[in-house]
Amino acid sequence: MLLVAASVFVHGQATDSQSRPAATPSPTPTPAANGKEGVRSPSAAEIAEASIFVYGFGGGRIVLNQIRKTAVERGRISVLNADGRMEQANYQKWTTRGETLAKEKIRLDQEFPTARFSLVYNDAKTFGLFNDAVFTPRDDATRAFENQIFYGLDSLLRYKENESKLDLVGKEKVAGVEFHIIDLTDKADRKMRFYISVKSLRVMMLDYEDGGVKYRRKYYDYNVAQGTLVPFRSVLFGDGKRIEETEIGTVTYGQKVEDGLFAQS
Repeated sequence: MLLVAASVFVHGQATDSQSRPAATPSPTPTPAANGKEGVRSPSAAEIAEASIFVYGFGGGRIVLNQIRKTAVERGRISVLNADGRMEQANYQKWTTRGETLAKEKIRLDQEFPTARFSLVYNDAKTFGLFNDAVFTPRDDATRAFENQIFYGLDSLLRYKENESKLDLVGKEKVAGVEFHIIDLTDKADRKMRFYISVKSLRVMMLDYEDGGVKYRRKYYDYNVAQGTLVPFRSVLFGDGKRIEETEIGTVTYGQKVEDGLFAQS
């Protein structure tokens, strides 16, 4: 599996639509029922581990854990507002890595044309900051913020730490691209479906359902950031309609992040 993932890494510098076909995980030959040699399909865990290997550029979760102890990210986000129009904002996000996703510390500052505020996730709770005053965000804002945390790439990349369950659905072609389909269920019973490219082992899409709405997040523009693989653009659809788009400008790992950023006072 390591040799296969290493082959994928060498060829995996561009997005799926631009890259050359790269090697896929080599199934293990096993005796077939008729005595002839058959081919065993890789398991959900084997596919996930190969994908983690690629995101860590040959070092897997060890490299991801070492490099991504903290993260400082800046970029632009567009969200669908109450008037049905996409509204743009500059954002800055600080993250301190926890043992699990539930133990992360995350602060997201957003600057819209008419407002500037922060959302903070700390100690498994979400609160808001406006001009240094603490406030309770609306339920829909809290849900959207926490969905970004728990329904994302890290849910797969850190499935072992989160003690999540993986199930292999099979393979499927979408718009001419072949994917491994893996269902993941975490300890809080959140369910999501990952579409992992057979050629590059990158996650290209993620499906989940929340509050009766079916969501799909698509990942684009993969680039290298300090020896790890990062999609610099993602688009979220709700019931087929684009409701959010995020573009990373810069992301830096390993910088010192003060705990005071995540405090209520």
